[in-house]
Amino acid sequence: MTNTIADIKNPILSIRDLSVAYDKNYAVKNVTLDIKKHAVTAIMGPSGCGKSTMLRALNRMHELYENITTEGQVLLNDVNIFDMPAIKLRRQMGMVFQRPNPFPTMSIYDNVIAGYNLNGIRVKKSQKDEIVERSLQDVALWGEVKDSLLKKGSFLSGGQQQRLCIARALAFNPEVILLDEPTSALDPVATAKIEDLLVKLKENYTIVMVTHNMGQAARISDYSLFLYMGELVEYGKTKNMFTNPKDPRTEQYLTGKFG
Repeated sequence: MTNTIADIKNPILSIRDLSVAYDKNYAVKNVTLDIKKHAVTAIMGPSGCGKSTMLRALNRMHELYENITTEGQVLLNDVNIFDMPAIKLRRQMGMVFQRPNPFPTMSIYDNVIAGYNLNGIRVKKSQKDEIVERSLQDVALWGEVKDSLLKKGSFLSGGQQQRLCIARALAFNPEVILLDEPTSALDPVATAKIEDLLVKLKENYTIVMVTHNMGQAARISDYSLFLYMGELVEYGKTKNMFTNPKDPRTEQYLTGKFG
């Protein structure tokens, strides 16, 4: 296994021996690596290799299911996430899913601010207005929806809905954004907008994304990791991995031999 823990100074995330099992069957096995702050890190690999499982472990989503067990350590700024209240962790590490999922009965405005309302966090109306505008500005959606904030989120196109979901994740001003194949349900134009957005967002946030699209990883990620059968095969700078993979399995995957 190729690993570059030592290459990343002051990582925002340090993952150590992370394993996730479904009914004692391991989907992720002893993954160890560091994640660089203000960078896009892509998680790649064939279907069923543990990509989404690993991503969801980073904000403890598996705790919602009794048959899933997680082992190892994940340090966020040197604090073990398993020692933090889950709600606090999920404010610091926002999650965006594969398909756009704005709350269908809520307005665009209420979708952005939903995390505050659902968690009973009281914020002045003026502060809510600021959070909504900032979050929508961050995802380049404000100009498109500022006159339609009271319309339902479902009024938007698929690409706009996904940007709304990213805005919802940004509303708490998290340090890390986790994205699980965020463009797989979108057309090429909407995909390009999301990719441009993610490159800009890394100025203020750290982005970890699962992608099945190798071209996407090559275009926008700074670092890539290749998972195969739940194990970390290779991890490093994306440019190096795509031009000079160290492991033959990585090369086979990148050249379309499997996956």
